[in-house]
Amino acid sequence: MAKTAKSRASKTQRDILDLLRKHGSRIYDDLDHGRFPNFEIPSRSVGNIVYDTKLRQYVLGKSAALRSSKNTSQLRSFTQLMWLAFFANRLTQEKKSSTLRDVYYSSQAFSIDFDDQSESDNIIVDLEAVLAKPREAMHIFPEERSSVFGDLDIEYTVPGYEGKRMNLSNHPDGYAIGPSLTSAELVGTSAEMVIAIEKGGLFTRFVEEQVDKKFKSIIVDTGGQAPRSTRTLLKRLHDELSLPVIILTDGDVYGEHIAMVIKSGSANAAHLRELTVPDAKWVGVWASDIERYDLPTIPMTDSDIKRCHDLQKDPRYSHGIWKKELEVFLKIKRKAELEAFSKYGLTNITDRYLPQKIELARSL
Repeated sequence: MAKTAKSRASKTQRDILDLLRKHGSRIYDDLDHGRFPNFEIPSRSVGNIVYDTKLRQYVLGKSAALRSSKNTSQLRSFTQLMWLAFFANRLTQEKKSSTLRDVYYSSQAFSIDFDDQSESDNIIVDLEAVLAKPREAMHIFPEERSSVFGDLDIEYTVPGYEGKRMNLSNHPDGYAIGPSLTSAELVGTSAEMVIAIEKGGLFTRFVEEQVDKKFKSIIVDTGGQAPRSTRTLLKRLHDELSLPVIILTDGDVYGEHIAMVIKSGSANAAHLRELTVPDAKWVGVWASDIERYDLPTIPMTDSDIKRCHDLQKDPRYSHGIWKKELEVFLKIKRKAELEAFSKYGLTNITDRYLPQKIELARSL
């Protein structure tokens, strides 16, 4: 039986605090014995990012680098990383949440020098790599949000709301996928699948057309490239409730990659292994659908074409539908948006296209 979200959250908190305490104790021990403390940080260089065929995602190799307080050129970033570990420890202990932007401004209260937020964001990724844990486990979240709608009962586990239940079909605009929802216990659902869709406008259309009821589904708006909180929820819906996940994106190379990131992660997050749904199915819009459904199109740009060629070098796109559709994109040099189905009427995508694609997903 799956662990409850509450017990899982408690274990995650204990794990993070134990890891931080371990690193902190080592730094104190080094100082007590007259040694310069350091952090060993797994390398995130291209040469150390490898595709693991068993996990079906990118992971980091064995290369690592020392960031030492002895090296004057590294002392600034060492101090930044040490402060961030302290700040993450405080957030986790107090069960407080912070945004990436908050972290940047909070550092100023401790006279920690970051040139800009991008520098503090990079240090956060360093800490993720050191601990092999996502920033969300340390209560650090980005600003972006996506949405979810459907018959799913959840029970909150965040302080002040423990035990409160809600059904995610109660609000016609859907519910934002934030920290409290991502960490909630998934109590039960009548849904038989999850439909992840790239566009907010189509998410609203799907809610209006009661796709959740017609296809016994939970609908998730990924808001373009799915934020980590959304990918975490998709993984939990699949793993804990055994719901298959199908993905709908625009008919372009970037949509194809959005689907692949949900399925197998990204090279940028190769240091994390808890954000993928390897069995998710990308069902369109495929390049081959553009001609099959005679969709209105837009010419591919030079950037689109270059992106196709770049993805062809990625081992994940070397077989199956992923390889085939990249080749079709390069052949037709056209792309189409999900909204293009409106050429045939506002409900064409839910009345005709979606049923066919759901049936196809079951056979893949």
